Amino acid sequence: MNPKETLNLLSVGEIRVRFAPSPTGHLHIGGARAALFNYLFAKKNKGIFVLRIEDTDKERSSPEFEKDITESLKWLGIHWDEGPKNSQDIGNYGPYRQSKRKVYEGYVEKLLEEDKAYYCFCSPEEIEAERQYLMARGRAPKYSGKCSKLNREEIQEKLKSSSNRVIRLRSPIKKIKFKDIIRQEVEFDSEIMGDMVIAKDSQTPLYNLAVVIDDYEMKISHIIRGEEHISNTPKQILIAEALNIPIPIYAHLPLVLATDRSKLSKRHGSVSVIEYQKQGYLPEALVNFLSLLGWNPGTDREIYSMNSLIKDFSLEKVQKSGAVFNVNKLDFINGFYIRQKNIDDLTQLCIPYLAGAGLIVEEEMGKYRIGDSGEETSFEFIRRVIFLHQERMKKLSEISEFADFFFKKEIEYETDLLIWKNSTREETLNSLDKIQNILSEIDSWAKEEIERKVAAAAEKIGDRGKIFWPLRTALTGKRDSAGPIEVAEIMGKEKCLKRIGQAIKKIKE
Repeated sequence: MNPKETLNLLSVGEIRVRFAPSPTGHLHIGGARAALFNYLFAKKNKGIFVLRIEDTDKERSSPEFEKDITESLKWLGIHWDEGPKNSQDIGNYGPYRQSKRKVYEGYVEKLLEEDKAYYCFCSPEEIEAERQYLMARGRAPKYSGKCSKLNREEIQEKLKSSSNRVIRLRSPIKKIKFKDIIRQEVEFDSEIMGDMVIAKDSQTPLYNLAVVIDDYEMKISHIIRGEEHISNTPKQILIAEALNIPIPIYAHLPLVLATDRSKLSKRHGSVSVIEYQKQGYLPEALVNFLSLLGWNPGTDREIYSMNSLIKDFSLEKVQKSGAVFNVNKLDFINGFYIRQKNIDDLTQLCIPYLAGAGLIVEEEMGKYRIGDSGEETSFEFIRRVIFLHQERMKKLSEISEFADFFFKKEIEYETDLLIWKNSTREETLNSLDKIQNILSEIDSWAKEEIERKVAAAAEKIGDRGKIFWPLRTALTGKRDSAGPIEVAEIMGKEKCLKRIGQAIKKIKE
């Protein structure tokens, strides 16, 4: 750990961090990574991880999005020590939904009484005209401070007569410097900011004021958040200084970028966490992947469990430059975790995807039917199909594409797919006839026996492809699939012979 980081930890006492999403949308990759890094930092340092819902945007906030956020965090295994839980709060510093917190008025009144803040009565039209004027002259579009000079009588009169009112902080002209664990020393000039709006009225704080007060009252020691929030930091420092309350330690995480180093968007694969779950990614894989978006352990190691992340994580090893989101890497990591799964557990995870594709119907626990034929099948049969494809899968959702031929009465494919390279239709037909005869004579339907007989036929011809290729495509209807012998063993003798017969008919026609 960096000595500066150690010093910061020692100086603050108990480590308390927070993840404070707005329930105005689904939890996406950037938010999930911020939550994870906060969680890892807290657990590494035996601290407290707080979830606070910032739902003061009444028009855009919704219970649906709050549920999405909390369910996504639970699915990832990111469990909060304090925060909302159903209709109640866990922890001593609630409420943890910002809309239910009624603590702001006293702080706003204090700032007004000490003349550190003032009422502004300028209309939105005036503010916009002033902004356009300054920008046209290449100057920072800050507020002129017009209302800061009003006396007490003028203020009282306007409070009675004007519907336009907000509360602004008197911002001193100074250099604002703060230490960032990731970026080291950061500096802003308050002169270009002007007097910022901090509240609509004494009971309705805006984001920056509410955040400062909530972080103070919840005793947050470290604020770990995305780089996009760094412009809010000097504003929040000025507010904290005006309120004479402690300033937390900051760490701003690098942006998540697309492979072309542009800002990550939906077209690059930036979808919600729940969507990744639906696509068939495992939570342990997504956590592993998210941890490597900006954090560099200093080794070539790429596979980390949550416990090993907690042990090894350090903010000092988080990079400043943007972190590239590479879906191929995510697929690689997910494939690794799929291969580690117990086959019974993996089968249970895959069944909903087979059912969703209409390939199977679950009638009751442990009893299934084939979707298009209604034929009974078993968990054991499904398990064998999943096991056959476990090594190939990168996502759970791929199982319905890889294995659909096992659950269909008939399969559709082009006739030419049956023909091995440099072969003719006549040669392929002869090969399928040989295969049909060989398989029909096998009494003990086992992989070893099937392979021995089919391999012997291929050896006589002198080209394995002329036997194995038409067998594979006749059974699966696919160019790429699991091996034909393994497929044949699971599919069973009767269905194999039927598929080969259909292939022969296809070529003859």
